Amino acid sequence: MPAKPLDILKTVYGYDAFRGPQQHIVDHVVAGHNAFVVMPTGGGKSLCYQIPALARPGMGLIVSPLLALMADQVAALRQAGVNAAALNSDLPPEERRDLWRAIGTGALDLLYVAPETLLRGDVIERLAQARLSLIAIDEAHCLSQWGHDFRPSYRQLDGLVRQFPATPRMALTATADEPTRAEILSHLDIAEEDAFIAGFDRPNIRYAIAEKDNPRAQLKDFLRRHEGESGIVYCLSKRKTDETATWLRTQGYDALAYHAGMDKAEREANQKRFQHGEAVVMVATIAFGMGIDKPDVRFVAHLDLPGSMEAYYQETGRAGRDGLPSDALMLYGYEDIALRSRFIEESDASDQRKRTERGKLDALLGLAETAGCRRQVMLSYFGDHCEPCGNCDTCLDPPKLFDGTIAAQKALSCIYRTGERFGQAYIVDVLLGVENDRIAQFGHDQISTFGIGTEHDNRMWRAILRQLIALRLIAVDLAGHGGLSIAPAGRDFLREKPTLMLRVPSPPRARRGKVARSSTTQSAIPEADQALFQKLREKRLEIARLQNVPPYVIFHDKTLAELAAARPASRSEMAKVPGVGEAKLDRYGPAFLSVIADHG
Repeated sequence: MPAKPLDILKTVYGYDAFRGPQQHIVDHVVAGHNAFVVMPTGGGKSLCYQIPALARPGMGLIVSPLLALMADQVAALRQAGVNAAALNSDLPPEERRDLWRAIGTGALDLLYVAPETLLRGDVIERLAQARLSLIAIDEAHCLSQWGHDFRPSYRQLDGLVRQFPATPRMALTATADEPTRAEILSHLDIAEEDAFIAGFDRPNIRYAIAEKDNPRAQLKDFLRRHEGESGIVYCLSKRKTDETATWLRTQGYDALAYHAGMDKAEREANQKRFQHGEAVVMVATIAFGMGIDKPDVRFVAHLDLPGSMEAYYQETGRAGRDGLPSDALMLYGYEDIALRSRFIEESDASDQRKRTERGKLDALLGLAETAGCRRQVMLSYFGDHCEPCGNCDTCLDPPKLFDGTIAAQKALSCIYRTGERFGQAYIVDVLLGVENDRIAQFGHDQISTFGIGTEHDNRMWRAILRQLIALRLIAVDLAGHGGLSIAPAGRDFLREKPTLMLRVPSPPRARRGKVARSSTTQSAIPEADQALFQKLREKRLEIARLQNVPPYVIFHDKTLAELAAARPASRSEMAKVPGVGEAKLDRYGPAFLSVIADHG
């Protein structure tokens, strides 16, 4: 008789109770129903399909987009005593034969497979001979043309509906706006009453967004409070990724690069080092990270504007999967807005698609320029809500606003009178009345807008122009060397002259000082427990290196923190600590109990 879900939760995973809607979802699927699950990263999404797969007769089939993610989850499940495996093209012939033998005999609990592998005719045919407990499609937003990470192979998964009509199917994601959710339900023939939207809030992540001032200095300042911790730094280009990783190494960080232009072997080696290390900084393009199951990523920094709110949410969501305090920093400037706009306009997408992408970019810019709680803006985009969070830069240090109506009129007039072809720096110089050869050469020291903006300094005018670009009052011709022109909405503004409230930029370092309130793992652990916590981390790393597995598949930081606080003196006491299942207790109990006993 199959085990009950609550028994599996305790014996395999080491937890006494489900969180949030997990139990409702698990019971729903165990009863044989389909389910669409939207749950924030770190919310226990994987348990929603792993436990029903273990509770129902047969083998769970899990569709996952990346080999690294599959390897991660298989390693973690095997540590917990679950017979799991991944089927992929890298498997040697002998291992592949052994795997199919295990599938045929019913010896496997969970099988992970990439959609490209699954969709091969022979794979589907052979799996049709096996007894499947369920089919779970992870990172389901990949099948939506409206999603931020559309993958054509995911679109073909609707064939599973016809081929396995009696098998419960699940679609799971952490990121999906309303159009994406509707498309997933329709494509996989899952009813609306089978949808579970568990919310999008990640309260343990502290969000901060700042104007690019001196990006490397800003990044170094941010990293200073994450010494000894792992994190990700996202860059838009491969060149910037390489240069940033190289520079960080000169600053004493164990920094690696990851992008699509690298040799595959080098890329995979860097990813493995990141997953197995405890103080590695991965500098990457968006090619890195989706589904990376590393729970102790303590920070995510964006040195360039992401592509959309979904992308930002997904990428920052790689921080703090274990629920411990983590940081997210985004730096951006007007060049980022122009570049993202150019990507949209120069794409071969339909007009409807371009309108959608413009709307997504506007939503992200709204988040960047808001004077209110960033978390509220982000959650409202996904149809969720919260009270002011007290854990973002605008809550901790609310920005000042000023009536920018006159300043906007001056800026737009200056752009017009200089011919709508000069970049930001030139326009600011004209507004400030800077006397130089270039301005004199064009005769712009003689126009009416020369020197009319001396009430603001250079930094303030840059912030004003950036906000006017974000509000689409100003257009940027990136192909034409960044020339500014008045957008249609800007011409309407000049005619109608409505009141326009703008943000006052904070002094370069003042805001970062306030946001830098303790936010590392150490800060979440009582001082009396920190020494033991470090000893437990050292023991975990020692064991992990011997087994050649990432440390977190043995125990999460959160479990080590619980061990340091509880200080169990026996096997029975250690069994009560959340995150310690039976297999791990048998395998690691003596080693960790010995560390605790020696600590005294």
